[in-house]
Amino acid sequence: MRPVLLIGSTGFLGVALARTLRDARVEAVLAARRPHDLPEAAGLARSTRLVLDMRDTKALERVLLLLRPRALLCAAALARVDTCEREPAEARELNELAPARAAAACARLDIRFVHVSTDLVFGRHAPRAGGFREEDPPAPCSSYGATKAAGEQAVLAAHPGALVVRLPLLCGDSFGRGLGATDSVLAALERGERPRLFLDEWRTPLDVADAARALVELVDEETSGLLHVAGPERLSRVELAERALLARGLELERIERTTREAAGLADRPADCALDAGRAMALLPWLATARVR
Repeated sequence: MRPVLLIGSTGFLGVALARTLRDARVEAVLAARRPHDLPEAAGLARSTRLVLDMRDTKALERVLLLLRPRALLCAAALARVDTCEREPAEARELNELAPARAAAACARLDIRFVHVSTDLVFGRHAPRAGGFREEDPPAPCSSYGATKAAGEQAVLAAHPGALVVRLPLLCGDSFGRGLGATDSVLAALERGERPRLFLDEWRTPLDVADAARALVELVDEETSGLLHVAGPERLSRVELAERALLARGLELERIERTTREAAGLADRPADCALDAGRAMALLPWLATARVR
């Protein structure tokens, strides 16, 4: 069977995807600008790696022609909200223009294209009961959310058969890198800090391993368009951190509880909860996924 090409393999989600592909015995090529930055603890030493910058469209097209992958799984992005604000041109290139060119190349070669997006395409307005649905119009609060929303539209215009998966806040094991919603809190505690978390910021978080499992399973589904893949619980950032601390026997008083307004960050999105009902119909196990 032809391989899956994973772009963005060294990120928080990318490493989880690489491990899931390996465990499912799916032949995969792990591409990134620095593919050897994969953490040693992730156990991916025997993986097939490729130096590839998605912004280099000609290089990507050569790789597609050489590998003829059955799918391109695109997890690459400029995902740091503050960096996107400082570098809007780079954010647009990585989150909108480059994915659209990749999607167009895959459409010409009849290659499945699965693109990762974010719940932060929402946030300016409160969701309906049960969370935002796929048909709800994006209303982001940040350059990151705006460029990802534009990227969604551009990808689907370039490749009508593509699947764009909006993911929520991700947590879980980052293999010592302090990434994600829970590992970043634990890393701050190890540094002797007291992390500040919000009582009034709500998401539908998902363990990164479950997000990766869902994406790998969706590679072989025929579904296209927008799809929300998220956890079944709406949790505040404080509740999510408390779960991580309790699971490790740590004192809950080690985190600072505050609100966005009290912290001077009232412009942060208050509620980006996703309704993942459609995904749960395709992947029934997702309805029982719990953050760990």
